[in-house]
Parts: sequence; structure tokens; C-alpha cells
Amino acid sequence: MKRVLLAVAGGLLIGAFAASHARLPAAPAKSEAEMKAAADKAAAAKAKEAELLGKAQDKAVVNYKKNKGVSMDSPKRKK
Repeated sequence: MKRVLLAVAGGLLIGAFAASHARLPAAPAKSEAEMKAAADKAAAAKAKEAELLGKAQDKAVVNYKKNKGVSMDSPKRKK
């Protein structure tokens, strides 16, 4: 019984080792339309990210001014 279990365990280990070193087939080449669609999607994502970054920066500036009491106007001197 022990020999059978050892043989099965050994077979599983050998199978796992072989499966982990197997080569996958190469991915099919993308067509020009697919590449253009991927580029458009990346450009749209970059534009949206830039817009969100601008909004976050504006919100941070407003929050800073509100909490610190900093004015962007030049200080007026008394005469």
C-alpha cells in the first residue's frame, strides 16, 4: 500500500514539474485595427487620468487656501 501511494505521489510530482515547464503557443499577431483600437483606448485612458489629476490638484489648492488662510493676492501695505 505504501508503495502505491509513493508511486502516485511521485507521478503527481513529475506531472506537476512537466506542466510547469511546458511551453505555451505564441500569441497570434495583432491586426492593424486591433493595434489602433488599443492605442485609442490607451490615449483615452491617459486623457481621463490627466483630467482627474487636474481636478484633484485644483481641489487640493482650494483646500489649502481655505485651511491655511493664504491669499494669492499681494499684501497691501499701510501708509
